Order: sequence, then structure tokens, then C-alpha cells
Amino acid sequence: MTVETQGTAAASGAGATARFRENKHFSAATSQERVSRLAGRVIKAINATVLDEEVSYDEYNALKAWLIKVGEDGEWPLFLDVWIEHSVEEVANASRQGSKGTIEGPYYLPDSPQQHSPATLPMRDNEPGTPLLFQGQVTNVAGQALPGATIEIWHADDLGFYSQFAPGLPEWNLRGTMVADQEGNFQINTMQPAPYQIPTDGACGQLIAAAGWHAWRPAHLHLKVSAPGHQLITTQLYFEGDEHVADDIASAVKPELVLAPANRADGAGSEVTYNFILDPEE
Repeated sequence: MTVETQGTAAASGAGATARFRENKHFSAATSQERVSRLAGRVIKAINATVLDEEVSYDEYNALKAWLIKVGEDGEWPLFLDVWIEHSVEEVANASRQGSKGTIEGPYYLPDSPQQHSPATLPMRDNEPGTPLLFQGQVTNVAGQALPGATIEIWHADDLGFYSQFAPGLPEWNLRGTMVADQEGNFQINTMQPAPYQIPTDGACGQLIAAAGWHAWRPAHLHLKVSAPGHQLITTQLYFEGDEHVADDIASAVKPELVLAPANRADGAGSEVTYNFILDPEE
């Protein structure tokens, strides 16, 4: 058993909660009327479910105990990012003309090491998995290249674990910020990530087991792409043929975000090409 597989949902959840709090980006200039409307609708929907489904006191108390455990395990970021964020993202990006966005997820870290393209993500000696060349171009909606665009990329390793959220992994393993060339082109060498289950030994896993759901996310690359004067896009890219592209537990897959890897001509793994189109700032 490797060190990273000995991590727990509680440790991962606590890390995600701590990182979220560090960012301090959770205040919103929302009116009292707006808060009342949103909170009122959520509470009304819960009460309607209780009445429609004739929820018993045993079920109610089980829910109460589970909600307490979500907090104790630090899994609110995981719960919200898996089951709720995809709808928030859909609202946020409804008017975009350029590349499709999708959820950020709970494991983003700012300030990853910066390199200029062509680049190789930080990784361990003999990092397991299939080498992957990820390349493309960043342009605006008019098709003009965006020189010096930045591509933040992070992803799980071949066992499905993220650095800084599982023990034994180097701090910036498979995380980096890449600067595109003067034509907006980028080339990033990394390892193809594996599909993985979200943590199942904590509160979210209890819900999954009780509901008879699966816990799988398809393999994916996380990305944040930006350029001066343009809107940042947060997205994920998936891989054709992955069995969980069609039933991602986080409901984050979009057809436009599925890649078709090809064998590299030199035989050194796979390669994929994806071009990003950024909208102008509003």
C-alpha cells in the first residue's frame, strides 16, 4: 500500500475546508431581500419534500446526525462541489461565447509553480501512468491569438489522488501555471490522470452508500485559463472512452469538453489538442 492511499476522507475534507477559508472569497454583496428569497425557497423545498414523502422522525434524526458529520469531517466543500456547483457554474457561464466552463471542484490551489511553454509539470521520479502531451492555443472570440495567456493546470495522479490533499505526495505534484508563447500556443507534458472515486469513508460516502449511488468521477484535467482583458475560464477536460463520462457523479461533463487522445508519433505515450477561446471582459 502506498502512502497516498492511506489518506482519509476526514483529512482530505479538512484540507479542502481550510483552503477555502484561507481564500476568504466567500462574502457576497447580497441584499436582505435576496437572502430571504433564496433561503426561503430552499427551506420551503425541504419542507415540501418532508410532507410529500412523509418523512419519519427516524429519517429526520438520521439526516440531522448526517449533517453534523458532514461538518465534523470537513466535507461541506466536497458535498457542495460534487452535487451543487454544476448548477451554479451553468448560471455563471450562461452568456459565454467562447470555451465551455465547468466546476472547479474542492482541490484547487493558487500560486502553483510557473513555467513558460513548452513545459513539464512537477512530478516524482518514475511518476506512474501514461505520459501525456497536452497542447493547444488560446485565442479570443475573433480568433486572434492571445500571447502570454496563462494556463493553470492540476489533476489527480494515476491512483486518483491530488497533491496537498493526500499524504506522501510532493507539494506541487502535477500542478503548474504555464505561460503560452507569443502565438498563444502551449505544450504541457504530464501524466494522464485516472478515474477516481470521491472520498467514501466520510459523510459523503455514507450518503452514496445509503442511496445506492456510485462515487466515480471520470479522469479529467482541471484548468483555469486567462489573459489580460479577457474573462478567466475554469473548466475540466475529460477523455473519450472513459466509462464514467456518461454518469459522472458531479454532473460536470459536457460534450464539448471530451478529448480524443492519440498515440504520439514517437511512441512516448498519448497526446491531445484543445484550443481555448476567451470572452472579453464585461
